[in-house]
Amino acid sequence: WNPAMVKSIPQTSAASDTREPEAELPAGKRPGAPLRNGKDFPGREDASAMPAPFGFVQEYWLDAMQRTVLCLDALRQRGDTHLDRTEKLAPHVLSFEREVLVDGRTLPRPVNYALVRIIPPAGGMMDPSKRPFIVFDPRAGHGPGIGGMKQDSEIGVALGAGHPCYFVGFMTDPVPGQTIEDVCRAEAHFLERVIALHPQAESKPCLIGNCQGGWQILMMCAMRPDLPGPIMVAGTPLSYWAGVRGKNPMRYSGGMLGGSWLTALTGDLGNGVFDGAHLIANFENMNLANTYWNKAYNVYSKVDTEAARFLDFETWWGSPVTLNAQEMQFIVDELFVGNKLAAGGISTSDGVRVDLRNIRSPVIVFCSWGDDITPPQQALDWLLDLYDTDAELVAAGQTVVYTVHQSIGHLGIFVSGKVATKEHAEFTSCMDMIELLPPGLFEAVITEVDEDTENPELIQGKYLFHLEPRGLDHIRALGVNSAADQRRFETAAKVSEINHGLYEQFIAPSVRAMATDASADMLRRLHPHRVRFEMFSSKNPALAAIPQMADIARQNRRPVGADNPLLAMEGMLSSAMTGWLDAVGKARDAMVETIFLTTYGSPFLQALVGMGASEAHSGTRGARDLAREAAAHRATAELERGMERGELVEAGVRGLIHVLRADGKLDERTAAALEALRKAQPPGSRLARERFREIIRNQSLTLRLDEDRAVEAIPKLLPDDPEACTRMLGAVRRVAAAEGKLSEEGARRLARVA
Repeated sequence: WNPAMVKSIPQTSAASDTREPEAELPAGKRPGAPLRNGKDFPGREDASAMPAPFGFVQEYWLDAMQRTVLCLDALRQRGDTHLDRTEKLAPHVLSFEREVLVDGRTLPRPVNYALVRIIPPAGGMMDPSKRPFIVFDPRAGHGPGIGGMKQDSEIGVALGAGHPCYFVGFMTDPVPGQTIEDVCRAEAHFLERVIALHPQAESKPCLIGNCQGGWQILMMCAMRPDLPGPIMVAGTPLSYWAGVRGKNPMRYSGGMLGGSWLTALTGDLGNGVFDGAHLIANFENMNLANTYWNKAYNVYSKVDTEAARFLDFETWWGSPVTLNAQEMQFIVDELFVGNKLAAGGISTSDGVRVDLRNIRSPVIVFCSWGDDITPPQQALDWLLDLYDTDAELVAAGQTVVYTVHQSIGHLGIFVSGKVATKEHAEFTSCMDMIELLPPGLFEAVITEVDEDTENPELIQGKYLFHLEPRGLDHIRALGVNSAADQRRFETAAKVSEINHGLYEQFIAPSVRAMATDASADMLRRLHPHRVRFEMFSSKNPALAAIPQMADIARQNRRPVGADNPLLAMEGMLSSAMTGWLDAVGKARDAMVETIFLTTYGSPFLQALVGMGASEAHSGTRGARDLAREAAAHRATAELERGMERGELVEAGVRGLIHVLRADGKLDERTAAALEALRKAQPPGSRLARERFREIIRNQSLTLRLDEDRAVEAIPKLLPDDPEACTRMLGAVRRVAAAEGKLSEEGARRLARVA
């Protein structure tokens, strides 16, 4: 450990040299200082002890030993943190001050969720007129707080923009007997509380649901469509069978296990409690190279800079929570294997069907090609489950905005600083624009803008957020299942029902009779996810000397030079290990896909379980089609009645949408101009944003029903007040020109409206 041993090591480049200058070393630690045993370690200048040609070996060996000790110390700290957080009621990783407003355990149907208010940092300003933001945490095995783990996060972005911010998290253990429906009802209660706290806000709260929290709030909003404002779901699976061959192996997992009977067995062994560590293990098994090599090697190879980041992340990753067995059974049966959410196959305890078409607030879907847990198909194909044509989506009055990131991974969608400062920041600032959109499907495109752009006063940052109309064919182009593959998944769902029934009939009674709280607790403690944390904690006597050794290593740290050949060899070996594990993972995934497709594609098996090509899930599809036809009929009748009804504001909005549809593109400048138009009205007659959005929605639908007839009917909406009509026409012209010069077709339409 004597710094003298590296006295004559050649200096590395400034970019890679992280060693302390000799003049800044603490006294007694400069080159030449004796070791603790009083003997000097020979340096390169001692040719008899270490020939110069082999000095790089000495340099690398010292660095490798120091990195080993520091890496072991990081693992020890990780284990201690895991043990400490195991004793906590809600081991969250929120980095913001907060106060609990509603404890879900006190509700009539108690749950282990809570609503907390995020306290703005010192000097932060909160505008009471701005819409509140509520971030919903994913309860997928890990501890709470991932949406607010960093300052550059969904919460940080909302606070920075002056919005009141709230967080819905959970405690480690569920309330006995709580269900997913109970959680949804509790979240509706939380939303009502936030709305009551902000009577001055002009807009309803924006909801942000991450991963599992996303489908949960969509269920809640389908049950209570009157409550939310815009709903943003990030990395949220909604169509669980969706994907493409060769790329999305996780969707085959339920079929490979024979369905959900194994989930039931796990819950019974847990004495009615499902251990979230099993879910974490499933995530980790998806990427063998990262789990079994890259994560640890990244810390070892960059221990001076990566240890802190590693410990921050593992603090969240290493705190598994539990779910009630019936909660997990619902998730697997109804969602992962059954895929019933988008098809409208889920009903509440009082018989109300959970239909995502009931949602009237805009739904924003954020997904990524780099997300191997929720690929874009699983995030977006629920639209194909609900609608066959674009006209059906519009007639249902639903507005959906999506954006597909090119590379960010699943967790990066919630916690990446780059994503937070760009995508989340732009969505946050443009929620008012999104809320004013007419029904339809749009893709959000975020581009950098030049300083000399037109109308700079209408752009809120260095990015320009604009929306391009899309159709369901754009979603289909991402990749869809063939009819044969769809039948395979339907067959797997039916096999799951049969196997689960057999388990409940013949095996479950014996397992439940043997399970106890003590045996369930022992199984949780012996789970490999927990064991690997505890074995490197301070409870292990073999690591007793590591803290002191790590202190010595930090005081005498001598990183190896970047040009050291042994370091290059180390990197090559690491790359080889990564490549080998990746190859093993790909081979495994290919084998799983082949087995699934072959097994559930068997005509014999399909006939055995009664899943023919035509009758598969016919009951669910029939109910979906009937509901769709009824909704379309009601919407058409309503629009026919409103074709020649309305006032001046309806006439202006109808004419404006007619003009804007010429170019088929909207951006935040248009929204800012629309908002300016609304606010320019006298305070006594100014429309509320909700009413203004309703007018935009209705007039857009009217134009889609029969555009020529709707434009020709504009005179019937005008009052006998030429001055007011002139003012409205001027406002229409200003908004139409917000994005710059109109196209030839846009100018022609504006002349017609005039």
